[in-house]
Amino acid sequence: MPSYKAPVDEVLFLFNDVFKIERHANLPGFAEASPDVVSAILAESARLSETVLLPLNASGDRQGCQRGADCSVTTPDGFRPAYQAYAEGGWVGISGDPAFGGQGLPQALGAVVNEFCTSANMAFTMYPGLTKSAFSALLAHGSEAQKATYVPKLVSGEWLGTMNLTEPQCGTDLGLIRTRAVPQPDGSYAITGQKIFISAGEHDLTPNIIHLVLARVEGAPAGTKGISLFIVPKVLVNEDGSLGARNGVTCGSIENKMGLHANATCVMNYDGAAGWMVGEPNKGLAAMFVMMNEARLGVANQGLALSEVAYQNAAAYAKDRLQGRALSGRAAPERAADPIIVHPDIRRMLMGIRAFNEAARALLMSTALQIDLARHTDKAGAQAAEDRLGLMTPVLKGVLTDLGFENCVEAQQVLGGHGYVAEWGVEQFVRDARIAMIYEGTNGIQALDLVGRKLPKDGGRAYLAYLAEVAEAMAAMGDDERLSVLVQPMKEGLERLGQATMWLMGNAMNKPDNAGAGAADYMHLFGRVALGHMWLLMAKAAVDKERESRAPEGFARTKLALARFYMERMLPETATFLSRISAGADTLMAMPAEAF
Repeated sequence: MPSYKAPVDEVLFLFNDVFKIERHANLPGFAEASPDVVSAILAESARLSETVLLPLNASGDRQGCQRGADCSVTTPDGFRPAYQAYAEGGWVGISGDPAFGGQGLPQALGAVVNEFCTSANMAFTMYPGLTKSAFSALLAHGSEAQKATYVPKLVSGEWLGTMNLTEPQCGTDLGLIRTRAVPQPDGSYAITGQKIFISAGEHDLTPNIIHLVLARVEGAPAGTKGISLFIVPKVLVNEDGSLGARNGVTCGSIENKMGLHANATCVMNYDGAAGWMVGEPNKGLAAMFVMMNEARLGVANQGLALSEVAYQNAAAYAKDRLQGRALSGRAAPERAADPIIVHPDIRRMLMGIRAFNEAARALLMSTALQIDLARHTDKAGAQAAEDRLGLMTPVLKGVLTDLGFENCVEAQQVLGGHGYVAEWGVEQFVRDARIAMIYEGTNGIQALDLVGRKLPKDGGRAYLAYLAEVAEAMAAMGDDERLSVLVQPMKEGLERLGQATMWLMGNAMNKPDNAGAGAADYMHLFGRVALGHMWLLMAKAAVDKERESRAPEGFARTKLALARFYMERMLPETATFLSRISAGADTLMAMPAEAF
């Protein structure tokens, strides 16, 4: 069975030394997040992940979910008591609004807990995963009565929530949805239609499931301008809050998937189900985007989480597996062969994964901090935080899931033939990681969103502010040669990002195919620069920690080695991305469709 050790010390380094979250102690939730409280929460979430969730990962994958003749779904053995422990521990509402029973702790802390649980068992963690997005959407757009009825139960984990968008004929283009909503005399709506690919659409973990469903009211405008959002509970809720009759929503089938076998991905059939509109008519997509944007950050976290657990198992294998001799001579002459960790190519793969993991975790934490800043600071600070969130969300979702999957494959390669068989567990990480590149908006859509919407928004205000921040980080490296050596590669990466941006500005407006042809490469170019930015911050914090005699032996040396590896071997990929972007769309569009 694969192993997992939650990277608590790495997270504490980010919290205390890189981002210094005590600077935000004046904001709601941060005062309660004292160093000792954060340490205790991380230790307990690590225990939950390592001892409760991890042992269910492989067995749950083998057993899968079962749909009964009555359309009920049974989760794998052990999932129900594990979820009970998860809910009773307050993990669903760790960052939820205290007014509705949440703990109100920083979003960054909630993101880290989510990473730990996802590394241990991604399929399990997806059951409560969208619930957090659901109560956020209701808090932003629901009526006071809807908030009072549903949010406390969702925050506590007594009920779980889902997001119902996709239909057989439409995924990204939600303007094509056919699910209809017919007004009823009591103010509710009868919802009829079919939704597919619904994560945790049906299960036995909670007595009720609150579906948030996009549908079209009769007579509404065509396209996305005519979509509304509805609360459709699995079980109707009485006025006193007790559960009543079963609603007209059922699981038609469970999708037979490549991975995530322990999570019920359902076809959901709505047959005149009672639903209640959230927010204004025909404004459902705006309300749903609250869920979608939070979900996209959660999916980005999945890319990191599986990359982390895959790395840990590959590194352990490389230090134990004996194969051949070191090229420079016998490293372990007393043994029949040397461990494969001595081979440069093995180190290349392992260091590449780890350099990504540590920078990706920092980038996610940095972005999660912006959620709290957007909610709790003054107008100017909130605007800056919203700008950063909008700019970084597609980058995080696209880049972290693309590279997270690639890293799982690299870890599989380190294990060789053992990586291909189920016994060692890495092949499950590969299968599970693959979906993150697809759902919550495929990565191609994320790239188009970045180039077409987020980059030019408000005259490029968010982009220009980010360039200034990276420049400030480079300037802070000072005269320490261990740090200054990182500046030139970063400067070159930043210059390439600027060149790519100017090329798109000059060549995409009159020929939109140029934007489409270069969008994925631009997203990855931006992502490589953003990860490099995190390495500047981490390297500086590690050196400062060492100077102040607060760092464990070898801590700064390891961080600087990884930072240099990233700058020397990963950041130069920006040159390839720039070359591809500058090639334009002509070659891509030259072949007629019938030639494919």
